[in-house]
Amino acid sequence: MTKTKKLINDPDDLIAELIDGMVGAHPDILRLEGDTGRAIVAVDGSRDGKVGIVVGGGSGHEPLFSGYVGRGLADACAVGNIFASPSPDQCADAARSADGGAGVLFLYGNYTGDLMNFDMAAEALAHDGVTARSVLVTDDVASSATKDQRRGIAGDVFVFKIAGAAADLGRNMAAVERAARHANARTASMGVALGPCSMPQTRTPNFQIGADEMEIGMGIHGEPGIARVPLETADRVADRLLNPILDDLALHDGDRVAVLVNGLGSTAMLELYLIHRRVRQVLAERGIIIHSSRVGEYATSLEMAGASVTVLHLDEDLTTLLDHPCRTVALTVGETTTLPARPRRPRTTRTVQAGVAQDRATLKADGPLTPALFRRMMLAAADAIAADKDRLSQLDGAIGDGDHGVTMDMGLAAIRPVLAADDDRTITEICAAMSHGFLEAVGASAGPLYASGFSAAGDAVADRLNLDAGAMAAWIAGLASGIAKRGGALPGEKTMIDAWHPAAAAALAVAKSAGSLRDVLDAAATAAGTGMLGTTDMIATRGRAAKLGDRAKGHIDPGAASAVTMLDAMSADAG
Repeated sequence: MTKTKKLINDPDDLIAELIDGMVGAHPDILRLEGDTGRAIVAVDGSRDGKVGIVVGGGSGHEPLFSGYVGRGLADACAVGNIFASPSPDQCADAARSADGGAGVLFLYGNYTGDLMNFDMAAEALAHDGVTARSVLVTDDVASSATKDQRRGIAGDVFVFKIAGAAADLGRNMAAVERAARHANARTASMGVALGPCSMPQTRTPNFQIGADEMEIGMGIHGEPGIARVPLETADRVADRLLNPILDDLALHDGDRVAVLVNGLGSTAMLELYLIHRRVRQVLAERGIIIHSSRVGEYATSLEMAGASVTVLHLDEDLTTLLDHPCRTVALTVGETTTLPARPRRPRTTRTVQAGVAQDRATLKADGPLTPALFRRMMLAAADAIAADKDRLSQLDGAIGDGDHGVTMDMGLAAIRPVLAADDDRTITEICAAMSHGFLEAVGASAGPLYASGFSAAGDAVADRLNLDAGAMAAWIAGLASGIAKRGGALPGEKTMIDAWHPAAAAALAVAKSAGSLRDVLDAAATAAGTGMLGTTDMIATRGRAAKLGDRAKGHIDPGAASAVTMLDAMSADAG
């Protein structure tokens, strides 16, 4: 497959260089704060007594999300990896910078990874005395008939703008949250893709589409849409996008709206203006008044070709908030006033939970798998994922955003120093370090899931120095349980649980029948492989693939596939 061309340096340095480049280009608007290096903060935004507005999500959508940080809009942005949610510490870093003592409102698109990571950040912030609440943007009418199940796409821009204005005007947390939810309820979007994007790490298109085809309803990560149809004229495409929006918002003669025609990364402004021309014609025919229009790139998907249309149904308050001045990299409205320089309340500091060292004298030392051999086994799993990451990302590209292999590799690469260390940590202590390292490296959905899994696996063998067959089975079962508890998935929902659950059951059964440690790992790997193949004919009910319905059939779940890759490597290393 032909590789795409990108103007990048080392992909591992991509996000740090993006942040450095963006902040360096706009020092009058943006600055970097926090220990994680992922909190972009408004120079002239947060102030004492104001509700802090924090937006965030994966990189690759620029100018979303960091482009909307500035006076009158967002106070800070948590920056994730490409197409991946920021981690809890990154979200919390942004919140601490935005905190003015009146609480912090998180705003982000409705994706599983974002929900888990921002929720975990809110839990951590509560320990530090900071109140954080969340509003999820759910504007993509193509992704679900049910409003609260929809994805967040370019409608983010309107919801962020409304919330930022409400906070800038001094409204309290309840009022700011109410304004954001009201805006979200009255915002609808739909997109079309003409060509794919590609992950910088793989430079492989994350989906294939014919020269005379287009994908209606595609998400901003390359998730498949609702229909693949022959390419049509600009007017016909505009009608396809606009009509479901109008039906959803139930607009009538005399209603006032704001319109956003958004380019997804490589669509010419000429084409976007043609789309807007048709949108304006249709709205005029229906007697719907356009209060304001914006045309350009506001929420992209790397180099994807395509566009989306977003409509916000205005009322008096939403109009006031939409027109309220703001100054950001991507959006400026009116003229903002410069705040007089004055001291701010001290930035909230992070509460660090100290780990509890185990008393090795009390631990059971029977069993062939020592901490050193456990490290070697997990390094083998990391090596296997690194070798398999392109295939795993291709599997993900068929039903998701195409980053699963890259994400798993980044997470496991981050814990290599833990696994390579020459110290006397127990397996439980190693698992705790793996949990933290994986989570902070990747965020996304895999971050919280595997962080919870590694932590629970370590807890399951907390009485052991070395692992025997029974303890190895308990470790696998703990990992599966931790993942399931964090994500809430059940077997049969086309997720990694469809591999980990049968793996755990098989491991426990073999251990109960007096099998060896190698027998336990072999049985787990075999059962996981069978479970993985079983996902092929499943309809997904979790994650991004859940929006696809029958179109998810015929594809292996990438999370289940990565579980098999890891277990196969662990089994082989134990031999």
